[in-house]
Amino acid sequence: MSPLPNYRPKQLSLGSLEKEILHIIWKLGSATVKDLHEQILIDPERQLTYASVTTILKRLTQKGWLTREKEGRIFRWRALVSQEEAGILQTHEQLHQFLAVGNPDVVAVFADSLEQASVEQFEAIAQKIQALRPVRE
Repeated sequence: MSPLPNYRPKQLSLGSLEKEILHIIWKLGSATVKDLHEQILIDPERQLTYASVTTILKRLTQKGWLTREKEGRIFRWRALVSQEEAGILQTHEQLHQFLAVGNPDVVAVFADSLEQASVEQFEAIAQKIQALRPVRE
């Protein structure tokens, strides 16, 4: 089981272009504005300015997803969380939002609508939770 990452971006929600740029950075490891701009423009149907890429990178940095390092006269951006960690954080957030409803009837309706494969996954999760309880106590 993957633990909840220690680092958490300030804001988890991302727009579609922010997600796209973050995925490119995960794929490349790190990237300059030029690297990202070229990757996006591989699709001949896309039109995106260099300045727009810079704006998105600044936004991702403010949200706590990226950091930048100066290399000579250019900046190179890298992700502060891995793709796997981002998935864990976003799933954790969605689960908290679901449980915040706090209505057992809503949870029961959801559980009743699950397919057999999902029921088996929940049973496996319940077993892991049971195994963790003695460790915490």
